[in-house]
Amino acid sequence: MTESASDFDVLIVGAGISGIGMAAHMREKAPSHSYAIVERRDNLGGTWDLFRYPGIRSDSDMHTLGFDFEPWKHEKSIADAPAILEYLDRIVDERDIRRHIRFGHKVLAADWRESDARWHVTLETKDGERKLLTANWLYLGAGYYDYDEPYDPGFDFGAFEGQVIHPQFWPEDLDYSGKNVVVIGSGATAVTIVPSMAKKAGKVTMLQRTPTWMFSRPAKDGFANFLRKVLPEEMAYRITRFKNIKMQDISFKKARTKPEKVGEFLHKKITKIMGDDFDLKPFTPPYNPWDQRLCLVPDDDLFEAIKAGKADVVTGHIKAFEKGGVRLTDDTFLPADIVVTATGLKLAVAGKIALSKEGAPIDLSQHFYYKGCMFSNVPNLAVVFGYLNASWTLRADINSDFICRVLQHQKANGTDVAVPVLPETHNLQEDDIFDFSSGYIQRGKAIMPKNAVSYPWRLNQEYVLDRKRMKTDPVDDGILDMHRHGTNARGKEEQLEAAE
Repeated sequence: MTESASDFDVLIVGAGISGIGMAAHMREKAPSHSYAIVERRDNLGGTWDLFRYPGIRSDSDMHTLGFDFEPWKHEKSIADAPAILEYLDRIVDERDIRRHIRFGHKVLAADWRESDARWHVTLETKDGERKLLTANWLYLGAGYYDYDEPYDPGFDFGAFEGQVIHPQFWPEDLDYSGKNVVVIGSGATAVTIVPSMAKKAGKVTMLQRTPTWMFSRPAKDGFANFLRKVLPEEMAYRITRFKNIKMQDISFKKARTKPEKVGEFLHKKITKIMGDDFDLKPFTPPYNPWDQRLCLVPDDDLFEAIKAGKADVVTGHIKAFEKGGVRLTDDTFLPADIVVTATGLKLAVAGKIALSKEGAPIDLSQHFYYKGCMFSNVPNLAVVFGYLNASWTLRADINSDFICRVLQHQKANGTDVAVPVLPETHNLQEDDIFDFSSGYIQRGKAIMPKNAVSYPWRLNQEYVLDRKRMKTDPVDDGILDMHRHGTNARGKEEQLEAAE
């Protein structure tokens, strides 16, 4: 272990959307506080740099997946990964953030020590060197899934002699021209890969165990592009962002109150593209819209590939992987030279960092969320876990803004510890943290922090309400205890001396 003199007010873990957003917010709203970003990979961008599969793009519009402080200037609002990386690079360079990023630094552990009100953070570089950094605050922007290990459904590929690929580890030199491809899965990744590969492949079949609700929309936002022509860039962005946030909120709530109507609407859009005689069974899930996240189909690309005979969607269960393809339980045989297992991600909490407090392990599954941002009885630790029913960045923005407010409040009042205090004798009623039936959500529930029915001890799925609360509710709310390190300990010692 090499000791380092590096000592920061805030150590940000991850140089993706969440981490870059926090750095940009600090530069504007807490400029007197020092920070560093540690990123395990060699490039910034997180998800948008890690995944390299064909067609990788956003599944949210960039007017809400973009930050509140930086307009999205591209014509397409459903953007591909290179455009998103260009956006992040511009933010990093224009705000002088890049020099604060330490690439190739993986955080292994972080121990909170009350004696100096600092997190003692152990990192490992790519060459295996261990380093120690300390910081008053730890801000976790490491995302929500395991970068090292995707979900493995346990397939036995038996006699299959072709290539098997997981989207998380896509080979750069994969040649699929003219080949038969079976993509297993029906989520956003599969819906992106299928039409993109269909452009060069012989035939691409999306093999789904269960259908998914699909929502088709143009990749270009005509309203947004019109506003950009007649209004200043920032004003046009704010109006479009407001419109899209409201539409997301209305659509989600309507799906909860009138799921049949929303299902009919989604089916009508598909029928309009494919014709009245098109079989909607592969696009009719056994659950209501927004019980799982809707899959976005920009510019009808998946349906156009099906119409052209280049792609197909098959619902069934796998019996065996055989030479030359996949056999289903109904004896259907799907020819395949390549199998893509788009079977989902594996959830990870806090970037798999070993958190501890004075050497005692912190199990976040035993702590309640506080305002969807911090955790009960854990000091100076913040995290971003984005919305399931809206764009990830919406939560990243309000959490960054809130922590900046806390930092400024601490500076003004001479405190350096902030901890959401929840008594052991609390009577909080627990709530299901995610009312979503998606496989990766259900598989990961056991490791997720606790969620209460009542705010602020919960991770909400209501951005409009959260934004108002995080922006206007007082930081010093009687729950978030802010004090100078050592003051509580001294108080107890003085009480003992007085008793003696």
